Amino acid sequence: MSGDPRPVSGNPRPVDGEPDLVDGEPGPVGADSRGGHVWIDGRLVEAETPLLSAYDRAFQVGDGVFETIRVVGGRILELPLHAERLRASAAALEIPLSPDVGSTLRDAIGGLLAADGLDAPGLQVSVRATLSRGPVRSRNLLPPADVRSVLVVQAWPVTPPAPELLARGLHLAISAVRRDPSSPLAAVKTTSRAEFVFARLEARRRGADDALFLTLDGHLAEATSASLFLVAGDVLATPALECGVLAGTTRQWLLRWAGAAGLAAREGWLTPDDLYRADEAFLASSVAGVLPVTRVDDRLIGAGRPGPWTMRARADREAYAQREE
Repeated sequence: MSGDPRPVSGNPRPVDGEPDLVDGEPGPVGADSRGGHVWIDGRLVEAETPLLSAYDRAFQVGDGVFETIRVVGGRILELPLHAERLRASAAALEIPLSPDVGSTLRDAIGGLLAADGLDAPGLQVSVRATLSRGPVRSRNLLPPADVRSVLVVQAWPVTPPAPELLARGLHLAISAVRRDPSSPLAAVKTTSRAEFVFARLEARRRGADDALFLTLDGHLAEATSASLFLVAGDVLATPALECGVLAGTTRQWLLRWAGAAGLAAREGWLTPDDLYRADEAFLASSVAGVLPVTRVDDRLIGAGRPGPWTMRARADREAYAQREE
C-alpha cells in the first residue's frame, strides 16, 4: 500500500490502569496480547510492524466501519449477522465490500487465531474487523470513486468479568452527549468514535463504569458499546431501533430468549423514569455478554443488586456461547 512510511501499527501494547469492565477485560499477557499477528487484506503480518498508510481515511477522517465479534474456543459467534451488519454499514458510506465478506471473515479469523494460539478450547477472544475506505493523498472530505478499501482483522484474548463485578453490578452515568435517531448514521458502526470516547471519559470522571446515552428528546438509547435492557414485572424492555440504537446481535438473541424464558419482550420509547422504576436492568454486548446494572447516577435500580432475571439471562447467554455447533 502507498503512503507515509510511519503508519499505524496493529495491536498496541496494553496500558496499565483499570480494566475495561464493559467491553471485556484484556486477557493475560501469556496469551500474547502484546504481539501476535494482524490479518490485512488476505495477509497475516506481525502486529507490531507498520500496517496502514498515514493517508488512510479511517485514520484521517474516521471514514470506515467495523464489527466486534466474539469467539469462544475457536467458535465464531453469530458471524452471518456480523457480516450482514458490516455490509450494511459499508453500504451506508458507499465503501466497496465483497458480498462474500462472511467467508472472508471466517477464513481470516480462523487463520489469525491459529497463528496466535487463540483457538484453544474455552478461550474467550474478541475479534475486531475494520473496513477502511483506504488511503487517499488528499485533504478532501469527499473521497474519489477509485479508492481501494482495506479490511483489517485483529484479535485479543478476553478475561470474563470478575465475580466481584457480577456481584455488585455496573454503575452508569447519563451522558451529556445526545443521540439523534433521525441521523442516517445513527445505526451505522463507524470508526468515528469521538462521542463515545467523550462519554466514557465523562463517566470515568463521575466514578461510573459506563455512560448511558439519551435521545435528543430525553428517551433512553444505549450505552457506549452495549444495548440496554430493563425488567419490570414479567416484561423485558429495550429501546426500539427507532431510538437510534444499534441492532446488536446479543440484543436480537435476548429478544428471542425472552419468550422462552417466560418474559414478554417489548421494544419501545423508554424514559429514565422507566429505568429508575425497573426491577432490574442490564447491558448486553457481543463480547462481554450480559452485565447487571445496579445504579444510574445516584439512583439505585431495583434492590441495588443484580436481579434473578439478569443473572439467568447471563447464564443462558454464556451457555449458548459455550455450546458446540
